[in-house]
This record gives sequence, C-alpha cells and structure tokens, in this order.
Amino acid sequence: MSAIRQFLALLRVSLSGLVLRRGPVLTIIVGVGCAVGVLVSMLAMGAGARRQEMSGVRDDRVVVAELGQRPLFGSIPRQDAAAVRNLPYIRRDGDGRPIVVMESMIPIDGRRRGSGARIFIPLIGVTSNITAYRPEMRFTGGRMFRPGMHELVASNACTRLFSGFQIGDRRSIRGMAWTVVGHFGADFNGQCTIFADVNTIMSAFSRDTYSGIEVMLRSAADFDAFSAALKADPAVHLYPERQRTVMARNFKPLNSILDFTSYFVGAIMAIGGTLGAINSLYAIVDSRRRELATLRALGFRPGTIVTSTLCESMLLALPGALLGAALAWFFFSGLSASPFGYSFRLDVTPALALLGVAWALAMGLIGGILPALRAARVPVTTALRAT
Repeated sequence: MSAIRQFLALLRVSLSGLVLRRGPVLTIIVGVGCAVGVLVSMLAMGAGARRQEMSGVRDDRVVVAELGQRPLFGSIPRQDAAAVRNLPYIRRDGDGRPIVVMESMIPIDGRRRGSGARIFIPLIGVTSNITAYRPEMRFTGGRMFRPGMHELVASNACTRLFSGFQIGDRRSIRGMAWTVVGHFGADFNGQCTIFADVNTIMSAFSRDTYSGIEVMLRSAADFDAFSAALKADPAVHLYPERQRTVMARNFKPLNSILDFTSYFVGAIMAIGGTLGAINSLYAIVDSRRRELATLRALGFRPGTIVTSTLCESMLLALPGALLGAALAWFFFSGLSASPFGYSFRLDVTPALALLGVAWALAMGLIGGILPALRAARVPVTTALRAT
C-alpha cells in the first residue's frame, strides 16, 4: 500500500473514532477556541483604531511643517505661511480663497470621566476655513466658533471621555474663560480634539508663529508639483507631507502598543491551549495503542502514522478556530474602547479571522508533534500480546 493510501486510511479511521473520544476532542476545541477568541478580540482593538484614524484621511490633503520639526510642533513665521497661500495647485473654496488652514497647537489638561485622572489633550487654533478643509466635520450640536472670540468647539469624543466639554461649559485657559459652543463629527476621529480661533489662541499665549499648516490640493496627483513649488522658494524653510503619511506616523506608537499587547496575551493563551491539546492528544493516542500497534504489524509506516496524527490534530483545532473567531465577532465587534484618551470601536475583520485560523492550525501542529511521535513508537509487541 502506498504512503498516500496509508495516510488517508489512517486519517479516516482516526476521524471515525472521534465520537468515542468526545472528552479529549471537546477539550481541544474549547482550548483552541478560547485562545483564538482572545487573540482575535485583542487584535480587533488595533484594527478598529487603524480604521478610525484613517477614516477621514484624503490623498488631496497635505500637511506643511517646518524643516527639522514634526507637523504641528514647528514655529512657522507669518510670512512663510503667506507664501504657502500664494502657491499654485491649491484648491479654492466657493469664494475663491485658497483652502489653507493655519494652526497653532496648545496642550491643555482634561479630567477623565469617572476616574478624574488628568490627561493632556490638544487645543488646536485654526482658521475659520477648517470646515472647507474638513467637510466631514459636521456639527452635531451648537455652532462654529466665531473669529476673535474666546470660544471652543470639541469633538464628540471629548464629551464621552472628559468632563467639562458640554455646550455652555466654561473652561479657564490662560486665566481667561473660554466657552464650549459646539460639538462636531461623531466619526471625525477617535481622539478628543478641540478647535478655537488661531489668532485668539496666539494672542492669548503670546505667540507670533504657527505650529503647522494644512493645505487641500486641487487633486491628489498635484502633490509632487506642489512640493516642487514649495521647495523652489529658498526663503521658505518648509516641507510637505501627505496627510496619510502624517497620520500613520502619529498613531504608530499607539498601534504598536495595541499589537504588542494583543500578541503577548494571545501567546499566553496559545501556550495554555497547546498544552491542553497535547494532553488530550496523548489521551487519544493511549486509548488507541492496540489499534496503532496492529497497524504497525500490518506494515503501516511510522512516518505515515506521524503525518496522520498531526493532520488529525490540526483538523481538531480548526472548529476551535472558527468558534473563537465567531465568538469574538459576536461579543466584541463594534464594542467601544477608550485607551490612552483615544476612542474607537473594535473591528473584527475577515483578515483577523483568517489569522485566528492560522494561529489555531499552528497550535494544532505544535501540540500534535509529541503525541504523533509517541503514536509512531507504539511497539508491535503490544498488538501481538493482545492477540
């Protein structure tokens, strides 16, 4: 009998006897299912954060920063900002004005709801054409701030995460009372973001330079031409980056923390599930010692027995993977999370489900190695003594 026919015959015999070994089989399925469910649900945090942070990103948006500085952390003189406004390839609004947003960022402290923990959050001074640059910035309550006034507008994430951001609330900033007059965009981004008039912010904090500039191009294809035009002016020490690049870099530390935590916890659960699978497979092999010895006496090769046992282990892990991914999707997909002052919804994607299946198959493979070797070493004398 060929090796392939031996393998298929052994696998068929092994699978047909699973009904008689329900205890060890259920132990493997449940253990693998728990490990996969935890891994997929943890990774869903990172997937949800990435989907949230990139939800409003557009390729025709450009962030202009000072050379040698990160965006929003520079000191851009007013004359440089005026030079950017006069560059070509910039989209114009309905009144014919270039869509260029000047920004000045100030960190202020916020108090988390419930715990009262103090966390610094960004207050960003912007020009009033921010709504033309971000058309997705839809107000869900109140109105836009008025230029020259001590008024704030906050994203809905601020009201969920921090106290003191309801419409009408007054916050003391730089010894002056600032009034919250509007809330915007449930899906604007997951981070608490506060906007105010940039000139009022700069006056309150005695600043004369901008932190950054954001530009909307006529089309995404104009980025290279816009970049060349900006660099052609030797008096302007600025550089452009696509908004997508800046967002990915800004959120990379958060994504790295979420991914590390997910794989660390998932690995611990996988070790537990694999040890459970090893014990259960040992029990299955011990219950089949006479059967395996008889097959050895009939001429079945040890390598074929090892391969069929490993395949059986991986096939037993597969329903556990599907169970774990299904439970993660049912209980956690769409669930809100708010770590590190950032709000997003968990997103169990098909890619994560496939990763969970691969994770389970690896657990089945590793967990089946030792029992498979034990099955191949069952002495033929066991069958002869039984006879």
